[in-house]
Amino acid sequence: MGIREETEKRVFAYIEEYGMISPGDKIVAGVSGGADSMCLFRLLLAYRERVAFALAVAHVNHGLRRDAEEDARYVEELCGQEGIPFFLTESDVHRVAALENCSEEDAGRRIRYRAFREAAGKMGAGKVAVAHNSDDNAETMLFHLFRGSGLQGISGIAPLRPDEGGLWILRPILCLERREVEAYLRELGISWRRDSTNEGDGYSRNRIRHHILPYAGQEVSGAVGHMLRTARLLQEAEGYLRQQTREALEQCAASDGEGRYLVDAAAFQRFHNALRGRMLLELLGHLSPTGKDILSVHVRDALTLFEREGNRYITLPFGITARRQYGQVVLERMETAERTGAPPPGDVQPAWRQEPEEVLLTEELFQRPARVLLGSQGELEFSAFFIKKEWEVPKNRYTKWFDYDKMEERAAIRCREQGDYLTIARGAGSMAHKSLKDYMISEKIPRQLRDRIPVVALGNHVLWLVGWRISEAFKVSGDTRRVLQVRLTGQNEESGTEEKDVGAH
Repeated sequence: MGIREETEKRVFAYIEEYGMISPGDKIVAGVSGGADSMCLFRLLLAYRERVAFALAVAHVNHGLRRDAEEDARYVEELCGQEGIPFFLTESDVHRVAALENCSEEDAGRRIRYRAFREAAGKMGAGKVAVAHNSDDNAETMLFHLFRGSGLQGISGIAPLRPDEGGLWILRPILCLERREVEAYLRELGISWRRDSTNEGDGYSRNRIRHHILPYAGQEVSGAVGHMLRTARLLQEAEGYLRQQTREALEQCAASDGEGRYLVDAAAFQRFHNALRGRMLLELLGHLSPTGKDILSVHVRDALTLFEREGNRYITLPFGITARRQYGQVVLERMETAERTGAPPPGDVQPAWRQEPEEVLLTEELFQRPARVLLGSQGELEFSAFFIKKEWEVPKNRYTKWFDYDKMEERAAIRCREQGDYLTIARGAGSMAHKSLKDYMISEKIPRQLRDRIPVVALGNHVLWLVGWRISEAFKVSGDTRRVLQVRLTGQNEESGTEEKDVGAH
């Protein structure tokens, strides 16, 4: 059996194993003119002699190379010879990458799939065929492995997967290695276009393609084929875990219909650790605007809310918040909390925008406390007392203690202002100023919340960002003899250690 017959036999069996193509289907093939896409194109034409289906071609000019227009003409001529509808999309990858704040590699991928969906819409197609091969799959597996990806990432490229808008993405030649693709084309006497952007080492995937995979192939016979088989096993495991994750969520989590997820903490904890992270990733993915970009570190942070009791909260990217509220963990986005009137994280009510107030830090505080009302948030109570021996400062989110003798004569209670800063420890006994804006960004405090958190300040020096961090400059030390106590009343003071006050008491 020759190369042509052997290749077609393998690919046709692969198509049928995964049920990729059925009689009467309408399919758009992505054809760049390169070896992989030309192989895909010819194999689909050959398979069409066995199973009747409609075929069209989509070609994308990314605007990266001067000879890209020649590629488009080449593919269009081939389609004309075969009587295949041809759809051309011209775009500017540099511009899209800048507008969408992503890499050029990612921008190119987005442009291609948008073009495929547009062509499928014009044709009335439900499937798109793309030309990934086994080497592409191995590159993807290694790329995700090196980045510390989870099981889904290192499972590689799926032979068949659903896409946005109900389309299916098919990869009929995923079973072929790149050398087999080129051997098939040479057997048929078919030439292909070469993309110079794939020749350099500018992209991480190119470096894996040009250096790591060739070395692996030299050292381990059949390395790429072995990885394809491993990918299949991993995909089966991933599919099973995905099913178990969804079944587990049905037992312990529910949506309230307002874009908020309520998770029963006790029921959640009964599931295996292998499922818990996946369960949270699934829910947080629903709250993410892209459905992506939730990382393992975010999942780990959210898991801590289930592991320790007490009403606490954390903030995550995209304005997502997670808070422990008695026996539940509530996951939501800030705009959901504001729209429904629910308290934002840390019970900081969104309505507090009052005018600044002052408290005189005088000897009178040793006799009677001073109070400042914060509307529905409760009130701040200022008092002072003496200590005669070394005193261990308690940890409490809503009560803070400061060295009274380092204070100025008055403190302001207000929202943040331009120029505000905290003093933070830098190690080895040194300290430095950090702008309050930078602190809020580094702590991922949602933008909607930043102007609503009360600040206790001496001028622009922030004494306490209420519910968060205090300044190192005013901390109680072994030399402290008089203490200023500031307490936010109306809060659950048994909530334990403060999540966001690391290194400050």
